[in-house]
Amino acid sequence: MPRPRANTAEVSHPEDMLRKATLARNAGLRAKYARRGLDHDGSLDRTTRTMLLRQLYLSHMEAKRFAEARVTAEEMVGLAVMPDVARQDAARACLGVGDRSAAIEHLRLASRVSPPSRRAFHLWTLGSLLYLDNRHAEAIGALLRAARWGTSDKPLYQAQLALARIAADDSEVHNLRILRERLAEAPCGQGYGQFVLGELAFHEGDYEAARAYLRGFVRRSTSGRVALAIALEGEIQRAKQLIAQMRGKPVQRR
Repeated sequence: MPRPRANTAEVSHPEDMLRKATLARNAGLRAKYARRGLDHDGSLDRTTRTMLLRQLYLSHMEAKRFAEARVTAEEMVGLAVMPDVARQDAARACLGVGDRSAAIEHLRLASRVSPPSRRAFHLWTLGSLLYLDNRHAEAIGALLRAARWGTSDKPLYQAQLALARIAADDSEVHNLRILRERLAEAPCGQGYGQFVLGELAFHEGDYEAARAYLRGFVRRSTSGRVALAIALEGEIQRAKQLIAQMRGKPVQRR
């Protein structure tokens, strides 16, 4: 006799749906499985609910549904599981809807509630956003703290702190060459570090290197995940502005 088919509701456990959502290849499937897990009739612990909500949040970000992503992230914040990660996610969603002030506030709170191992990252993210918002004194304060807490990424934080000080007309910034060399040699000099290296090279008058760094940063940042491009929108626009400023500038050797 053929075996009876299992009831779908019986096998669609939240943990199964979380695994499927995590492995989903597109935003639609990610949202589908996340919602199935969240709609489960049985008990759902806060940690599993938070992780399912995060998959739903990611699907919203991938589909550029930023208002929905913000609501979902704020529900994650309310559950108080990995509160600093939830605040980071909420900040990205706020940037997606153009609410920079709310994003800054989420990042401030992320740095306060995070474990020590992630505090430098949150402070650096906050400082970077303040820097791009031309709030240079506040950016310096956040980046100073990031540099104090930082370990392997310290060269990135120190270099960006120097850029904030330059923007604030601090006449005592003299070590750009050393900061640039340290950052270029460190693993954190890749990815976002290319943006910072581009700015450092620009201020040194090394326009050939600045163009290469900034163009590479823009190319990588706009060809990957939507959430990343949204989080880096300010940096992408600044990189493009600097590239435009360098048009016609002669190549200067270091």
